[in-house]
Amino acid sequence: MNLNSIPAFQDNYIWVLSEDDGRCLIVDPGEAAPILAALTENKWHPEAILLTHHHNDHVGGVKELTQKYPGLVVYGPEETQDKGATQIVKEGDVVDVLGCEFSVIFTPGHTAGHICYFSDPYLFSGDTLFSGGCGRLFEGTASHMYQSLKKLSALPDHTLVCCAHEYTLANMKFSVSILPDDSDLNDYFMEVKELRAKNQKTLPAILKNERKINLFLRTDDADFIDKLSKETNLQQPEQRFAWLRSKKDNF
Repeated sequence: MNLNSIPAFQDNYIWVLSEDDGRCLIVDPGEAAPILAALTENKWHPEAILLTHHHNDHVGGVKELTQKYPGLVVYGPEETQDKGATQIVKEGDVVDVLGCEFSVIFTPGHTAGHICYFSDPYLFSGDTLFSGGCGRLFEGTASHMYQSLKKLSALPDHTLVCCAHEYTLANMKFSVSILPDDSDLNDYFMEVKELRAKNQKTLPAILKNERKINLFLRTDDADFIDKLSKETNLQQPEQRFAWLRSKKDNF
């Protein structure tokens, strides 16, 4: 199995899993043109599309792709039914594509019906979990997103986090502003800065590392709680998460 990321828009990645025989699946095709070009160039033959949520930068290319490839199965949550999904999936469902079984994980927060797909080691996390960050709360609550991230953080250490945006540099700049003396944050921030200076990708991320450098997965962390106590006295991890997300929104 080969993992490929196709740049789209300003900072999106459209993920493609391909077999050596050319069969492939596409995740969150926000626009069709770069995918159609990649399919032609690599002689790929799409068997399915996986959608994580309904935002246009994740579903905008579905119509053109399904017109080009009639019968292409499009899996997605209920909120994508009017965006081209042909098979609605929910928490606990298993999607079988390319001989892989993808578990559907319900991860509300960014949107009300957001889902992720996991087939070891691949996690297609859409706009729920980013490297060093998480999605904005457009439709869900901080509590929803906190619980969603707990689900994802419980996956195996070696999980490859295939998120949909190249936000890592901005996320780490924010994280270092919160915990400026944290060596793990600073080391990763320097690594990411070097990669982006060379216009190289920071993804996929490894979940084991995310647990160290992603503050949104560290709301029970003693250093973070100590920092937070200097500004406010929040007892519950959901409250600390909400505080952190609000800080990021206004950073």
